[in-house]
Amino acid sequence: MKLHIKNMVCDRCKMVVKAELEKLSYQPISVELGEVVFEKELSTEKKAKISTTLQTVGFELIDDKKSQLIEKIKNLIIDLVHRQNSSLKTNLSDYLSSKLSHDYNYITNLFSEVEGTTIEKYFIVQKIEKVKELLVYDELTLSEIAWQLNYSSVAYLSSQFKKVTGLTPSHFKNIKVQKRKPLDKV
Repeated sequence: MKLHIKNMVCDRCKMVVKAELEKLSYQPISVELGEVVFEKELSTEKKAKISTTLQTVGFELIDDKKSQLIEKIKNLIIDLVHRQNSSLKTNLSDYLSSKLSHDYNYITNLFSEVEGTTIEKYFIVQKIEKVKELLVYDELTLSEIAWQLNYSSVAYLSSQFKKVTGLTPSHFKNIKVQKRKPLDKV
């Protein structure tokens, strides 16, 4: 049995959810981004108890199929950008369609309708958050960051960065005032 959870976007989130479930004496088979798997079907009371507990730590159970699909889209993009360093071997639409077993037109229309933005814009914002992270760490040059995140050029990365943040990457790096957003707030 699977439970789908909103705002579960990082490894720390997975640890918190697992710890909270274990406090309730529930032993999930697995805890992944946006999803917890149990061996058996849970009663309505147990689901309600889990829901209440998870809400206290900033998570929410998702019951409807459309919301579950939106969370899966977000989690795939977050995983791609923040864990796989955007190592996409195909285009984003093909990647999402194959991972979700849905037509991309359906996925993108649903996402836009529910989130009020496009999948592509969400993907760009995630990439810019990753750029901010890498700039703050100050371990890579802008050229290395552009290469790592599959930008065609430093100029294109800089242009996109300025469009999203209002700052150039070098200005951001110098001031470091504008903090990165938590992934669940992007």
